[in-house]
Amino acid sequence: METVNSCPVCGSTKFTPYLVCKDYLVSNQNFNIEQCETCGFRLTNPRPDEKTIGSYYKSEQYVSHNDESSGVINTAYRLVRNYTLRSKLNLINKLNGGPGRILDVGCGTGAFLDTSKQGGWQVMGMEPDPDARAVAQKKLEADIQPNLRALDGATPFDIITLWHVLEHIPDLNETVPQLNKLLSPKGTLLIAVPNSDSYDAHYFKEYWAAYDVPRHLQHFTPSTIKLLFKKHGLTCIEQKPMVFDAFYIAMLSTRYMTGKTDYLKSMRVGLTSNQQAKQTGNSSSLIYLFKKA
Repeated sequence: METVNSCPVCGSTKFTPYLVCKDYLVSNQNFNIEQCETCGFRLTNPRPDEKTIGSYYKSEQYVSHNDESSGVINTAYRLVRNYTLRSKLNLINKLNGGPGRILDVGCGTGAFLDTSKQGGWQVMGMEPDPDARAVAQKKLEADIQPNLRALDGATPFDIITLWHVLEHIPDLNETVPQLNKLLSPKGTLLIAVPNSDSYDAHYFKEYWAAYDVPRHLQHFTPSTIKLLFKKHGLTCIEQKPMVFDAFYIAMLSTRYMTGKTDYLKSMRVGLTSNQQAKQTGNSSSLIYLFKKA
């Protein structure tokens, strides 16, 4: 385990306890979430170090790294994913005015890059997990890099995406400048992360599945992620809701809360979360669009 002593967003060294959450996926261990007293940034602290974090991903239920995981919730996840993949392709086509060069960071088994490639994009991926990387390489017939440092010197990308990846990255102040360097002058960086200020996060509290400790090291809100990227020369031009996430997260959260999935409650909480987000902007998960300042 390692302890974070200063806030990666504002540099403050003062944290207060926020929640204690359980790892329901792998270890059944409890982990502390702390909040920066100055800027409000939330993080898992202490957290597994680089040598041990990999063991917390070894679960058949971890669907982004496993194309074969079963069960009602994971099957529903993949059905919805087929729709959202097309929606993501439409979004990047609109942002770029058509196909170009795209980098998907934390590409998992390559589903989004496969959709992008079929849509005419020149694709490249980065995935640190060797098993998921091998699946993506076979699927795409392309080299998938193990880290961003391996992309040094690459031609800048028109679009860079991180779909529910940034919350897993320990070294934010090293990673965000690397992303900025890899982005073309008029390119767009798309970051999708859970929002720990959403209605469903406050409703489920320590049972909220999107805390996903200890795999999620960071727990962003709209204000803290914008502060982080502004510090590194990137401006948020828009944020978009991910409406399906509220229902998927709620299904997992009711299971964690009671031991079984309550589909009716999940639909009710998901609907309420999305309805409230229309006024507050605090969707369960959000896509942030960043441009060079």
